[in-house]
Amino acid sequence: MRWTCAPFAELSAQQLHDALALRSEVFVVEQNCVFLDIDGLDPQAWHLLGHGDDGRLNAYARLLRPGLKAPDDAVIGRVVTSPAARGGGGGRALMLEAVAQCGRLWPSQAITLHAQAHLERFYGSFGFLPVGEPYMEDGIAHIEMHKDTTP
Repeated sequence: MRWTCAPFAELSAQQLHDALALRSEVFVVEQNCVFLDIDGLDPQAWHLLGHGDDGRLNAYARLLRPGLKAPDDAVIGRVVTSPAARGGGGGRALMLEAVAQCGRLWPSQAITLHAQAHLERFYGSFGFLPVGEPYMEDGIAHIEMHKDTTP
C-alpha cells in the first residue's frame, strides 16, 4: 500500500472526496448507522490514506493531535478499510502506519481510540488496552482504548 499522511489543508479535492466516500460507504451504509460523519474535526486533523496499486483508496484513518478530543492523548479515529480490500492484511497495515504516524507527529504522546467493542482484541494486538466499560455510540457497542508510547 502507498501511504499519504497530510493535514486537511494539504489534501487534494480527490483525496478528500475518496476519504469521505469510503467513510460513508462503511460507517453509514454498510454498518447501517445514521450519524453525522462530518463532525467539524476534519479541518484540524491529519488524514492517513492507503492506496492500492490500482490507485483506489483501500484504507483510511483520521489522526487528531493531543488535546483536540482527548486531554493529553493523540487520537486515532475513523479507522476504515474498503470492503473490496479486506482480508489481505490492510487493516493491520493501517493500524501499524497510524501508530507510526502518531509517533512521528506527536513523539512520546499516548494514543487513545474508541473502538467498536468486537474489535477490542484486534486493537489489543497493537498494545491498546481497554479503559472502562463498553458503551453504546450510534447503536454500536464501543470501548475506549489507550496505548502508552513512552519509552
